[in-house]
Amino acid sequence: MDNLEKKGPPDGIRINIHESWELRDWAKHFAVTEAKIIEAVKAVGVMTKDVKTYLRK
Repeated sequence: MDNLEKKGPPDGIRINIHESWELRDWAKHFAVTEAKIIEAVKAVGVMTKDVKTYLRK
């Protein structure tokens, strides 16, 4: 479970689309919209490596 008191860098292994700050950070990291991150997570799951592969398509 995420500790909402800590707003550091996102977990490098999983993407949590239910935390607005984490969603925003991942969108910036991958240089895509937040909607694209949500689409990718729904398509391939929360693992960062899978989302990265999906976004490269």
